[in-house]
Amino acid sequence: MTTHCIKMWLRKSSFVGAGLLLIAPTLTVPPAMAAGPTASYACRADTKFGKQTFQLRQGVDAKAPATVRSGQRFTVAVDLKPGSLPAEVKGFKLKEVRDLQLRIPVPPNTSFVSATLTGGSGLGSTPTLERNGSVVTIRVGGPLPGGAAYQLPTLSVRLKAGARDRVVETKLQGTSFDNPGLTLQATIKWKFITIKSPVTCYPNANPALTRTQIR
Repeated sequence: MTTHCIKMWLRKSSFVGAGLLLIAPTLTVPPAMAAGPTASYACRADTKFGKQTFQLRQGVDAKAPATVRSGQRFTVAVDLKPGSLPAEVKGFKLKEVRDLQLRIPVPPNTSFVSATLTGGSGLGSTPTLERNGSVVTIRVGGPLPGGAAYQLPTLSVRLKAGARDRVVETKLQGTSFDNPGLTLQATIKWKFITIKSPVTCYPNANPALTRTQIR
């Protein structure tokens, strides 16, 4: 019964489906864009009652120029709508979410130029951005209290196009639970028991969010 309740809480948490995703840029982007698909993550929470797996889905409005010239700089944009955390699910109180990390790879055949975060609200701390090699990570320390509304920050990534006659694809980071693209820690309470559950997620099917032809 307890394990079942925890599993149901994880499946119904609207936040995890939101923190998940990603980014919405603020730099001006050329008008020729392509809308991205719905992102789907396979997730696993490690609890005192064992490992619980679940799926998360989030609509993504990803945009990038349809075509650019070799050597041209351009912006890739991904937009996520505001969301809210549940206060309680199936008798479990969601106390807070902390340490959310969302990873986005720099697309092959491009060079990273810059990235900036702006905006965001209800996050409990100032989001930060870091790059390690070809991966950009958004970090939200929190805490995000249960029941609260939030808005993830916006991200603008500037890239330099590489060799011509190739297609640049924007995708999410992650291939397995050992190589996740999204991680966070959820704290839940049941009666007198407080449980901290690390959550790892990776894209389950990872289609291109945008496609840009380099000419």
